[in-house]
Amino acid sequence: MRALIDTCIVIDALQNRSPFANDARAIFYAAADNRFDGYVTAKSTADIYYLMHKYTHSDKETRDVLRRLGSLFEFLDTSAADCINAIDSNIRHYEDAIMSESAERSGMDCIVTRSTADYLFSKVAVYTPQGFLAMFD
Repeated sequence: MRALIDTCIVIDALQNRSPFANDARAIFYAAADNRFDGYVTAKSTADIYYLMHKYTHSDKETRDVLRRLGSLFEFLDTSAADCINAIDSNIRHYEDAIMSESAERSGMDCIVTRSTADYLFSKVAVYTPQGFLAMFD
């Protein structure tokens, strides 16, 4: 299974955000155990850098986080077409529309996010972390 992991899940795990961190870390562990092929969009890496740098206050540490993230998840290109198609998407938030477009273009099986309501019009299946993890039980 090829799963695109939303930025919020990555940040939940990296910043130990309660009450979401346990499920987010379980997704990281499942990826490390090769139970699925995990992806993060290239666009998300910039957001992750920004949010982690605010958390760590260290460029070096934040870049190390991105390096480790890249060893766990593949980085999925965000194309100009994804951005253009997202403009006319019925998905309410532009950044979510970009993620959905990237997932569809790249043949992802699903998107994993806490914000499933934001992806009501996604053509790619969307799961909460709990719903996604339940598939491996």
